[in-house]
Amino acid sequence: MLLAPLVRRTWAPSGRTPVFYQRTRFHQKVSVIAALAVSPRRDRVRFFFRCHPQANMDTTRVCDFLRQLTRQLPEPMVLLWDRFRPHKAKKMGRFLRQHPAIHPEFFPPYAPELNPAERPWAYLKMNPLANWAAPEVTELARRTRQHARAIQRTEPLLRSFVTHGPLPLRLV
Repeated sequence: MLLAPLVRRTWAPSGRTPVFYQRTRFHQKVSVIAALAVSPRRDRVRFFFRCHPQANMDTTRVCDFLRQLTRQLPEPMVLLWDRFRPHKAKKMGRFLRQHPAIHPEFFPPYAPELNPAERPWAYLKMNPLANWAAPEVTELARRTRQHARAIQRTEPLLRSFVTHGPLPLRLV
């Protein structure tokens, strides 16, 4: 049996309806955290992510991700993020006090369309991962990483995620 695919309209030979075999009542998942980083001169966009099979995203994982970002990106850093519960937790407040070069700014409530980091996942779900039923959660995580790494190497696509959103972020 296979994990449920994100079903999208597709082509098939006339008279042959595509059939997807999948598991029902099967609740395995892959949690993902990501960041789109725009350089201070706005001439470069980078994509960072982590996949966590069979795990919920919590404050500890968010802090670990931010710790890794601080190693890879110059400081100071402005974080634009949603109001996900771990972003507002007391533990996150302590983490941010220990890292004064990180400046968080929250999006308005219920505004996922403003978050450019949502666009790579929408792209993955609607393009390379659409209509594909994973046989196991480990295979879903592997293929998600594979396609997310391909996005990391495609700067024009990363730029489109930033420039085609409603935020007034201008890139050079």
